[in-house]
Amino acid sequence: MINCVIVDDEPLAREGLASYVREVDFLRLTGTCEHPLELINRLDQQPVDLIFLDIQMPKMSGIDFLKIVQKPPTVIITTAYPSFALEGFQLNVLDYLLKPITFDRFFKSVNKAREYHRLLSQSTTTSSQKAEPESDYFFIKCGNKYEKLVYEDILFIEGMQNYVTFFTTKGKYMTLLNLKNLEQNLTSPAFIRVHKSYLVATNKIDGIEGNELFIQSHRIPISRNYRDQVMNNVLTDKLWKK
Repeated sequence: MINCVIVDDEPLAREGLASYVREVDFLRLTGTCEHPLELINRLDQQPVDLIFLDIQMPKMSGIDFLKIVQKPPTVIITTAYPSFALEGFQLNVLDYLLKPITFDRFFKSVNKAREYHRLLSQSTTTSSQKAEPESDYFFIKCGNKYEKLVYEDILFIEGMQNYVTFFTTKGKYMTLLNLKNLEQNLTSPAFIRVHKSYLVATNKIDGIEGNELFIQSHRIPISRNYRDQVMNNVLTDKLWKK
C-alpha cells in the first residue's frame, strides 16, 4: 500500500484527486494540504510514500518545496502550467500531470509510482542482505523482463532523470530507478559517485586523466565537486611513488 498526500490550494482540485485516489486499491490517502508548509509539518508526523504536488500555491511554491526539502518522498507534480515540466524533472519528480487531469492519465502515473516503489523496496532488501554470501546480486526490471545483475559485473551506472542504465561486463540494462536513491542503497565502498549522473565501480577504473576516468572503452566525466573525493578513494594506498 502506498501512503499518499495531496497538496493543492484549490479545494476542487484536492477533491478531484482524492476521488481518483479512492478508486485505486493500492493507494491510501493519508491527508490533504493547502500549501507546502502544511506538508512539511505532516512529513514530520507520519510516513508518506507519494506526494501529489501543485506548483503555484501561496506561501511557498511546489518547486521551492522540492529545492529545500532533503530527500522528499516520491513526487508527482499536478499543475496547469506546462512550463514547469523541465524544472520539475530536474528536481527528480517521478511524473508531471497537467490539469485538467483525466483518470486514465492519473492511473498510468500511479502505476509508474507503484513500480518505482517496488524496485526501491527490492533494492533496499538486497542491500540489507549484502553480508550474506548469496546477496552478491540483485534483480532489476527491464521492460517486461527481470534481469539478474551481479555486483562484480557492474562497470558503472549512468543516471537519466528517473531512469538509470547499468553498464556491465555482459551488456547494458536500463530500468526505472533514481540515481540518488540507488546511491543510498549501494553503500559498499566499491561504488563511488564521480558526477551528478555517474556512479562507478572503483575496481573497474583503468585510468584517470584530467577530468575524466576510463573504464574499458568508456570515458566518464569527473565533476569538480567530486574530483578530490575520487582521487582520494581511488589512489589512496594504491599510488606508487618515487
